Amino acid sequence: MNTMTWLTEDQQATWRAFLHATTLLEDHLDRQLQRDAGMPHMYYALLSTLSETPGRSMRMTELAERAKITRSRLSHAVARLEGNGWLRRESCPSDRRGQVVVLTDAGYDEVVRTAPGHVDAVRSAIFDRLTPEQTAQLGEISRIIAEGLHRPDRADLPWLR
Repeated sequence: MNTMTWLTEDQQATWRAFLHATTLLEDHLDRQLQRDAGMPHMYYALLSTLSETPGRSMRMTELAERAKITRSRLSHAVARLEGNGWLRRESCPSDRRGQVVVLTDAGYDEVVRTAPGHVDAVRSAIFDRLTPEQTAQLGEISRIIAEGLHRPDRADLPWLR
């Protein structure tokens, strides 16, 4: 017996609109960052995350978890960003098998240089199109979805509060 509950027409339309919007947004941000900094959005997100971290450093495994990417994909990204002089790897002092990735001064300068264009791209793509009420709703809806999908052992992420 099939107990599958399919999406309603309204739910299906909403789901498809959400997927289309998020795909277009990621493409928009990728194009802006490739043009302005020669890097994809994911690389900028790594640099930005490290720029906001005490000591501008983090264990590779934690950064991979936070970015929701595999360790091998992170290693590839870090190698490219190391080649640009924006990151460096160091041995983890508390675990000889682990590595810490550190945002260099040049990497921090790149985040500072690139951030205004990125903020403009985000603002024009999202916030300039929404009323203050819609912005609040988007934030609330996004937090509800993230809380439902997020592991409870990662309550340290500030955007979930």
